[in-house]
Amino acid sequence: MYQAQAALFIYAVSPVHMGAGTAFGLIDSPIQRERHTEHPLFAGSGLKGAIRHRFAQIWPKQDNLLNRLFGPEDGELHAGAVSFGDAQIIAFPVRCTKRGYVYATCPLALARAARLLALLGRKDRMPFAEELQTRAEGDALLCDKDLLSGDKLQLEAFEYRASESAALQATANWLAAHALPQSDAHAFFRDKLTRDLVLLSDEDFGYFVKNATVVEPHVKINDATGTAEPGGLFYIENLPPESLLIAPLMASQERSGKQETPAEVVLSHVLGNLDGQLVQIGGDATSGRGQVIATALK
Repeated sequence: MYQAQAALFIYAVSPVHMGAGTAFGLIDSPIQRERHTEHPLFAGSGLKGAIRHRFAQIWPKQDNLLNRLFGPEDGELHAGAVSFGDAQIIAFPVRCTKRGYVYATCPLALARAARLLALLGRKDRMPFAEELQTRAEGDALLCDKDLLSGDKLQLEAFEYRASESAALQATANWLAAHALPQSDAHAFFRDKLTRDLVLLSDEDFGYFVKNATVVEPHVKINDATGTAEPGGLFYIENLPPESLLIAPLMASQERSGKQETPAEVVLSHVLGNLDGQLVQIGGDATSGRGQVIATALK
């Protein structure tokens, strides 16, 4: 069905609220999460809608390129030629006593990224050595021993036994070279990723992605009085900035029946206006939320 594909890395530069639509517990508007892992995700339908909106502002309307490639608003006419899959978490920022924060990951997150890259036909795949495929609770691997406080890695209020790993360093180097934009503006963060990637157990990583997100209080204001509405306090959850995710992007031949644009050309149209660009996704756009940078890997 799809003849061309690419991996799309998504790097958050602001808090991102891709809402789940259903509230559980104390948070009134939680973010989207996988049911089985509770890892944060960006649903493919939301990504496609946000990117379609961006392209609607920049593609010439007379070419009708938006409807030809993304499908018309009336989906009964023909299907679109591009497909965005769900974005899965690879690395999550966690506060550290050294250097501000680290990029935390886990065997499960790396394994899923490696599998996706293989399924997309990447020959230059992310290194994922056997040493990185298991990790016990309370143990961590790191790239730079200078992250240690004494002989322990301190993240939030927790301490971990940690040791340096050349295998993790190879993975960090690959991610810095392929998953982050290569412009000078992002040099600091590429360098930080090579030094501050930390591998935690699946259980420890799961705790942080569930409990270390950005939760912001909001108050509904009465328009007439300019004061807070009674009971108007509510909480919104966001994925923190510096989070890194990966999603599949696939393309087929154009399906409008009017032109036969090949899948590779369809993919090039999309990536040419997306790779390395700042894109707004999710809610609260007017308050600066949802700013991400997309980096494509064909």
